[in-house]
Amino acid sequence: MRAAVLHAPGAIRLIEAPLPEPGEGEVRLRLEGCGVCASNLEPWAGLPWLSYPGEPGGLGHEGWGVIDAVGPDVDGLAVGDRVAALSDRSFAEYDVARADAVVKLPAALAGQPFPGEPLGCAMNIFRRSDIRAGQTVAIIGIGFLGAVLTKLASDAGARVIAISRRQSSLDLAKLHGAAETIAMNDHQAIIDVVTTLTGERLCERVIECVGRQWPLDLAGEIVGFGGKLIVAGYHQDGPRQVSMQNWNWKGIDVINAHERDPEVCLSGLREAVDAVASGRIDPAPLYTHRFPLDRLGEALDATRDKPDGFVKALVEL
Repeated sequence: MRAAVLHAPGAIRLIEAPLPEPGEGEVRLRLEGCGVCASNLEPWAGLPWLSYPGEPGGLGHEGWGVIDAVGPDVDGLAVGDRVAALSDRSFAEYDVARADAVVKLPAALAGQPFPGEPLGCAMNIFRRSDIRAGQTVAIIGIGFLGAVLTKLASDAGARVIAISRRQSSLDLAKLHGAAETIAMNDHQAIIDVVTTLTGERLCERVIECVGRQWPLDLAGEIVGFGGKLIVAGYHQDGPRQVSMQNWNWKGIDVINAHERDPEVCLSGLREAVDAVASGRIDPAPLYTHRFPLDRLGEALDATRDKPDGFVKALVEL
């Protein structure tokens, strides 16, 4: 099979790799595509604790496709089933996943791309956020995840304040139900606007979706007394400092919404399949940039540089 390898920081090579064989309790997927995640960017740039080259297909963890081989002791799945998978070598033509880490895609999703992992993450983050009608919810960083969460929160009856750098991101938030938008360009000015919009109560919920120090600082400033600060951004580039004095004084709950329990991840994926199939959310307009496997490097660059109108890149096979 063809597989992409992260050969060195900033360098992808396409190689011929052995076809993986499913073991006990596993299935093999003939992949149709895989989403590109912002968490790919630090390995792409280079991290001192990573070894290069990586594994064939490595970094790809948002794959979907059709089962073409089934290992021993697999029930309920068969060759020909179209599925989304929670696996981790999907920048390739084939990948192997545990049978209990895939979800069948219904006929309503036929022909549609389905990067299940980030959609499942969005559902789990929304659940962990405990958003209720009448609350004011600030979402910092409107990319793919922020847009989906804006839709979920606004449909739940919350008043969403979307905060992001690019005007196109703020426009996207409006399309997904945001009541207010604020350009992310001045720390104190943002705090002042949120203070005014909320009558000095600040926000019952703040979801940080960026994964950088400043957005985390900002989140702590605009969450109200007794509120919840939900860390949805992926902070993988080093330690963070937080204002414990501020967090203590406000009596807030801080929630790390990155799930690691496989059953919880699978539950979020199932809920995402149902949400998209039923029309509760429509992620299709968010898949703005598509690349073949041999242009994975360009897909990673686009995810990093965010050209005009960029939301999410897919690698299609």
